[in-house]
Amino acid sequence: MNDEASTHYNSIIDQHSLGAEFLRDNFGDCGRPKIGWQIDPFGHSREQASLLAQMGFDGLFFGRSDYEDYATRNRTRTMEMVWKASANLNKDGWLFTGVLPNGYGPPDSFCYDAFCDDAPIMDDPRLHDYNVPERVRTFIRAAQNEAVGFATNHIIMTMGSDFQYENANEWFKNMDKLIKYVNAEQVNGSNVNVFYSTPSCYLYALNKAGHNWTSKSDDFFPYAHHPHGFWTGYFTSRAAFKGYERHSNNILQVTRQLNAFANLNLRNSIFYLSEAMGVAQHHDAVSGTEKQEVAFDYAQRLSDGINVASGIINQAYSKLLPLNSQSPPTSPQFLCQLTNISECVPIQDQQRFTVTIWNPTVHSVLHHFRVPVTRAYTVRDSTGQPILAELFPVSNSTKKIPGRVGTATSQLIFRANLPALGFSTYFFEARTLVKREKPKVKITPNDECILQNQNIRVEIDAQGNLQHIINLKQSIAVAFSNQGFYWYQSFPGNNSQSQFQASGAYIFRPLSPTAQPVSQARSITCIKGDNVQTAVIVFNDWTSQEISLYDEGEFVEVEWTVGPIPIDDNMGKEIIIRYDTDINSQSKYYTDANGREVLERTRDYRPTWNYTVVETVSGNYYPINSRIWIKDQNRQLTVLTDRSEGGGSISDGSMEIMVHRRTLNDDSLGVGEPLNETAYGQGLVVRGRHILSLQTPETSAVHHRVAAQHLYMHPLTSFSLIPQDYYNYSAAYRQTWSALTDTLPLNVHLLTLDQLGPKDFLVRVEHYFELYEDDTYSKPVTFDLQSIFKAIGTISNTVELTLGANLELADLKRLDWVTNGESSSTKKTSKERSLDDTNITLNPMQIRTFSVALA
Repeated sequence: MNDEASTHYNSIIDQHSLGAEFLRDNFGDCGRPKIGWQIDPFGHSREQASLLAQMGFDGLFFGRSDYEDYATRNRTRTMEMVWKASANLNKDGWLFTGVLPNGYGPPDSFCYDAFCDDAPIMDDPRLHDYNVPERVRTFIRAAQNEAVGFATNHIIMTMGSDFQYENANEWFKNMDKLIKYVNAEQVNGSNVNVFYSTPSCYLYALNKAGHNWTSKSDDFFPYAHHPHGFWTGYFTSRAAFKGYERHSNNILQVTRQLNAFANLNLRNSIFYLSEAMGVAQHHDAVSGTEKQEVAFDYAQRLSDGINVASGIINQAYSKLLPLNSQSPPTSPQFLCQLTNISECVPIQDQQRFTVTIWNPTVHSVLHHFRVPVTRAYTVRDSTGQPILAELFPVSNSTKKIPGRVGTATSQLIFRANLPALGFSTYFFEARTLVKREKPKVKITPNDECILQNQNIRVEIDAQGNLQHIINLKQSIAVAFSNQGFYWYQSFPGNNSQSQFQASGAYIFRPLSPTAQPVSQARSITCIKGDNVQTAVIVFNDWTSQEISLYDEGEFVEVEWTVGPIPIDDNMGKEIIIRYDTDINSQSKYYTDANGREVLERTRDYRPTWNYTVVETVSGNYYPINSRIWIKDQNRQLTVLTDRSEGGGSISDGSMEIMVHRRTLNDDSLGVGEPLNETAYGQGLVVRGRHILSLQTPETSAVHHRVAAQHLYMHPLTSFSLIPQDYYNYSAAYRQTWSALTDTLPLNVHLLTLDQLGPKDFLVRVEHYFELYEDDTYSKPVTFDLQSIFKAIGTISNTVELTLGANLELADLKRLDWVTNGESSSTKKTSKERSLDDTNITLNPMQIRTFSVALA
């Protein structure tokens, strides 16, 4: 069961596909799942339901829903519904959904495992504790009480829970008796009939009942199990691991692509990282709700998988880089995974090295890179021309990060032009600084800082306060009344009752609804070069941010660093970045669902029940997997995140995003320990990025959609220590390469490229714009699938599959449901198993999956 709040759709699809492949290989076609059984995730995503529908699922049942939502549904007999889980895919995104009646446990007093205290069924009349009549009456009453909330005469009764069936014999012995004696009461007029069943059989019975079901089109976030128990803390819990999971997926996707284009056929080796990524999607993994030792294990698995993937990347480049068979063997390629803290030990003090950058998207990318160095270098691009590369000082906040062993004092910042679905190599050669050489980078401390390029102007005052962001091309501006770090004190309860609920790994509950600034003053250093202009703003010794504007860039980057969060005062702390603006947002804000479709949120409101406002902050937090925005008639400010975080708009014009947490109390919901992460003997330091986009509402989508894909499918940098000078290197090795010869439309994204065999591939392509959000790109798009494969062969056969890649689309048959008088079935169209024409049409938000064979 993957988590639904902290996961990205790419990884959800990969995880389910990997599981479906395992089931198919071991159980054949009869092992293909058609029912979702999400009993434990803490809130439920609309995108998750849409993805399951696209995988061919007929239904979904889950155990957790908000206590007020549950009460309303139980009262109105709407515990089961048709979830219209996509605003773009129409009926292809519909999924029958049911809320289970008792979480996922049995009725009270009917638990029969080794550690249960409930009385077994004593059916020998000679026994003094003979209890069959009482047990039968109690069970029938439980069934009748449950039936009140359900629309048909079929109900599901879950018998089990976490860690159950350690003593399966005891369970089944008692359930056998229950079935026997409860059904025997039918001769006395009972209308209860009990039998063993499965979710599939139950769903089939509901389908045949011919009921006209209600529908739902929003999601099940946020989830609360009582008035003070909002499960919104885990949206941010273990922020470092959430970032590492994204980083790991980036490496996984690049490794798959390189494996395919180099024709290595090493899918079995890539499995180590694929499997670790699949495990990391668990609802007690990337969610951050595991014990610390378990979190270490998840990270170790990813690290081990990355180590294997690094070797595959090296093998791929050893085939792609040489110009011909006479080229000498390539020097090993390696990853430097700590460049975000300006550390890459192998290249320190080297005379020369190369940086090879793979772009995993199907569009060319202009990107600025930072390489940690200890000396000055001349940098040559793929044509051999020296390019502008500027030395920026490594900040003090970076130098003092615990565990940093690199000695780099500078970052060499350069702009790279990367081809679509390909690489470019940049050659670094040490040079000697001339004594009288004037530094090109201007550093100004404690003064106002104006960052400006051709598109954007950012105004920051001498006290380090962000004042304005101005879009020069659109002639719009946003004024900031506050921007920076704030903290909530974690509620230190004992969890005995709702009012004593503590903030912990799952729960976010601030002691006060008013967040406090982390400091009363801040320092600022303005650093300006030709490639980038940056304001380094230090709030205190554990929070800082760097606001950067790159040459020709249309976005403002905010790199934040938080930690070690101090706890000497015995107070847990939850750290947010807040963006307070003059945008008239009218209680509305917008968050994405697992990186795809965006949902409108309204403060202190739920679309399907009368919401009781108790927790004014945490009750308005939602998962932010890739973006959040607020807007008014003329302006939209969008914040893109580099990992899943929690946040919301607690007042008009404001967005706050929680970036780190350190709590001192367990919330008694399963972890059994506080969320108190440490490293190197002190609190954990976390670093991440927000990307800010200011556009008009009409032009925003084309910017945030493209930027979010580039942030998620980030170019991957590898390094190599080179013995040759540039002349000899360029004579032997290819310095740029692209798999594409034709430009693909901007609204097309290559989601999956996985080599299954020497000539066989799994491909997913998607249209990643929503309907109506852009005049140009929210329309159907057609392109030639062959264009992706031109570098490696000609397509001989293409078969379209369901999203999970475990069934030919032509064979898909889903149950038909009626909701509000409308059938869920789609118009039957002729679906050919093989596509003679490789031209593919995608509709907005559509993902199409293909098995491709090359000649």
